[in-house]
Amino acid sequence: MTISGKNEKLVTSPEPEIDHDKALRRSKEGLQSEEGPELRKQVQDLSLILEKINLTEYITYLNNPRRLLLLNFGVGLVRGLGGAIGATILLGLLAMFLKNLVLLNLPVIGGVIGELVELVNAHNGY
Repeated sequence: MTISGKNEKLVTSPEPEIDHDKALRRSKEGLQSEEGPELRKQVQDLSLILEKINLTEYITYLNNPRRLLLLNFGVGLVRGLGGAIGATILLGLLAMFLKNLVLLNLPVIGGVIGELVELVNAHNGY
């Protein structure tokens, strides 16, 4: 299938005909030949891997829209709450650091930070 240009039409190539009986015979012959035991082992290994990753449980989870929505809503709430708490802690630590920096009486930085602290205190009613 090719797509070229804005105004040109979509050109598709015809699908090749598949002889299903021939494909089935070839697959049965392959299982009975030397590749059979190796292929069987690969299929068993694949099924064990699928069991380990709980694919069936994940598919049932995706097929239940109510559970999917509730779980995603809960995860979103926890992430939002964690972000708010984390930002509050970081801003509190920054404010404490700036107050201590003002106490050092640095000429330029102390004046700017002092004004910021006064603005915050005025806003909070201190």
